[in-house]
Amino acid sequence: MHLRKLETRDLENIKSWINNEDISSVYTHFFQQLNDAELYDYIISHYDDSDSVHFAISSDENEYMGSVCMNHIFNDSAELSIVVREIAMHRGYAWFGMKEILKYAFETIGLECVYWCVDTSNKRAIRFFDKYYFHEVVDVPDDLLNRYKGVDNLKWYSALKGDDINIRESVVGCKVIRIKTISTVDAGELSFFEENQDIDFVIKRVYYISKVPEGIRRGFHAHKTLKQILFCPYGRIQLVLENENGREEIELSDPSVGVIIDKPTWREMLWIQKDSVLCVAASDYYDEGDYIRDYNEFRKFIHSN
Repeated sequence: MHLRKLETRDLENIKSWINNEDISSVYTHFFQQLNDAELYDYIISHYDDSDSVHFAISSDENEYMGSVCMNHIFNDSAELSIVVREIAMHRGYAWFGMKEILKYAFETIGLECVYWCVDTSNKRAIRFFDKYYFHEVVDVPDDLLNRYKGVDNLKWYSALKGDDINIRESVVGCKVIRIKTISTVDAGELSFFEENQDIDFVIKRVYYISKVPEGIRRGFHAHKTLKQILFCPYGRIQLVLENENGREEIELSDPSVGVIIDKPTWREMLWIQKDSVLCVAASDYYDEGDYIRDYNEFRKFIHSN
């Protein structure tokens, strides 16, 4: 995945979400009023726009998957918008786009704050922003409200310079740890963890998953008693966990971040970047009898314990 400038060749794929009522109905109807020639001109007009930036969220194969934009860049702030095609949903593109545009806003052009709003009927987007703990704004600046004069039922969010949107203490009760890391100038980093020191179990098995194409999901199982630590030494993998505490996601893309799963927890892993590597250290030897591979059986198991 990567961000790049919108290109005229993206026109047909842009129209795929504009013409999708489930997506476009909760966004501005401005685009629906444009014909192909006007959409073409809209893309061209933003190549060198001074008060806005428009990027395509692109796959590794350079296919347009969505748009992320910052408009009204002024006085150290801007307004953000993001949309992805239906085929890009639940594949990590929206989260990647948010992280990259915020990094661009704060590190490249030096903004202090980015705002955006969501129609309250857009439950999917609200779940997304709430899940990643973005700030909900109560006192919205007047200049923003004036742009949406007469529009009701909006929920406002913001991200501030200095926020670390990647730090999590836990995921559905599973501890997120910082793996000890030693840096050497111009020679990389060495990361390590030790049994009964950094993790509270003896390691009996280590395995890793590699050479997985982008967009592939793996996992789809839980363990009855096994304890594990999962980490990603290379690439980007979205980890989806579910147990009695609910269902949450976390992206593993930092070799110094790991997740300890020490309770019966359903897990799914989405390869956001091809050839990413998932490493696992486990508390016991392989035992097929410890696996729960049927989701309904897993739900019954956690409710019976």
